[in-house]
Amino acid sequence: MAKATKPADLRAKSADELQTLLLDLKKEQFNLRFQRATGQEEAVGRVRQVRREIARVKTVQHSQKIAASAAPKS
Repeated sequence: MAKATKPADLRAKSADELQTLLLDLKKEQFNLRFQRATGQEEAVGRVRQVRREIARVKTVQHSQKIAASAAPKS
């Protein structure tokens, strides 16, 4: 995943898709950290990009959670 995901694209995803994306991003973040620790890091800017992607996904998840709880229950 080299290109940043736009917030509008994230809002269009379901909760399950967001959770899967978050899991993938966290795995990538772990791998990048591991590469940095072993001195094999190639994509220096990718660490920052992944961290921001994770924040975007979490923000959208939180927004969806709030919207679901605020929706009138029938």
